[in-house]
Amino acid sequence: MTSSTTPKSNGMWIIAALVVLLLILHQDNWFWTDDTLVFGFIPIGLFWHACISIGASLTWALATVIAWPLDDEVVEKLDGTSSEEAAS
Repeated sequence: MTSSTTPKSNGMWIIAALVVLLLILHQDNWFWTDDTLVFGFIPIGLFWHACISIGASLTWALATVIAWPLDDEVVEKLDGTSSEEAAS
């Protein structure tokens, strides 16, 4: 299996696509003149940006799970070896 088809690599492309999608959706020209209220009190433009913020936080959470490297200590604990044992 090549490195471009690994699940981690695919996950990074998904994260990049989500970031680009959020950047595009953030440009909400269609709500500038809309006076609609969501839940009776929130202007729809403000509600849209709140949803974009939630989407951004979920994208960042996904990025930390998929793309963030583990610390060496955590990997050693998972492997059951320490750096001293590996050196000898």
